[in-house]
Amino acid sequence: MSTKEEKIAGFDPSQPGLADASIYGLPFAAEESEIVVVAVPWEVTVSYGAGASEGPAAILDASFQVDLLHQDFPELWKLGIYLDEGPEHWKTQSDSHKAMAQPIIEALERGEDIQKDSLLKADLDRINAASETLNAELKARVLDWMAKGKKVILLGGDHSTPLGYYQALATKHSNFGIFHFDAHMDLRIAYEGFTYSHASIMYNAIQLPEITKLVQVGIRDFCEQEVAVVQSSNKVKVFTDSDLKKAQFEGKTWQQQMDEAIALLPQHVAVSFDIDALYQWYCPNTGTPVPGGLSYEQAVYALNRLAESGKNIIGIDLVEVAPGDTDWDGNVGARLLFHMCGVLAKNNGLAVGTPINFH
Repeated sequence: MSTKEEKIAGFDPSQPGLADASIYGLPFAAEESEIVVVAVPWEVTVSYGAGASEGPAAILDASFQVDLLHQDFPELWKLGIYLDEGPEHWKTQSDSHKAMAQPIIEALERGEDIQKDSLLKADLDRINAASETLNAELKARVLDWMAKGKKVILLGGDHSTPLGYYQALATKHSNFGIFHFDAHMDLRIAYEGFTYSHASIMYNAIQLPEITKLVQVGIRDFCEQEVAVVQSSNKVKVFTDSDLKKAQFEGKTWQQQMDEAIALLPQHVAVSFDIDALYQWYCPNTGTPVPGGLSYEQAVYALNRLAESGKNIIGIDLVEVAPGDTDWDGNVGARLLFHMCGVLAKNNGLAVGTPINFH
């Protein structure tokens, strides 16, 4: 059997990735990889556009066409990136419980009281229990990889998926913040009755005492309940898309804005990136698109500033990539994920090579 060093020597990163290999076509097994990406193909509580549970598979498919010579992290591929596709029952349970959730959502849209319908109430309880089980299983899986010395990234699925990941991080760090890129605040309380709704992820996250700050960037859609949560909590700071753009139009640089946001975070930081933080042309099939957003370049610049800020990045999640009739969403997701792997690796002192300078 070849050693990792022999695999590196025999691998040509200029050729298309190996189709029978793991993500990005890399030839490394899990035990040889510094970074493990845990896929969570789950989208039980979506109430608008669907497809996020197919996101990890779409990103995997697109990853084989990603050039591995990254300008910022030219030797990243040598570290090894491995995709843990998760247990099969996560996807099957997502499908079955999503079908169970749709009549509940439809009844709510008709103005019905779910608590007065014993059948729908029983199904709602089953969905909440299944989501809680997912969180527990994910937490255990992430901690298992961490115990093996791996840097772990979570790949959703809808935005409900990272809660078990945050719970795992909370066992390792008593004080950390979340740098959250999104079109939505996701601070609704048990949205549509679902305790673990994709629209409630950040509300649930800030209930963890170990999460001491939530800094949100790119927000452009929210409700009164969410505003009330922000105003009543000293944990949350919001940079709306409108405010960011207004400041830019009036002369404030993106560097200044991101440095201001990063300075609010504690020493340890997890990044949560909902793909709908970007302009919709980067993610045309994401579930709940909103006009406006960040450019891809703004996003990676912000991530780079965080990596170079002196803060410690302890985790990253990427969610809500939903494939459509083309492979564009998967392509953008795969490239953003690759950049995120580089950011996490560099910030954690792993060798990613010297950035390529064309000037």
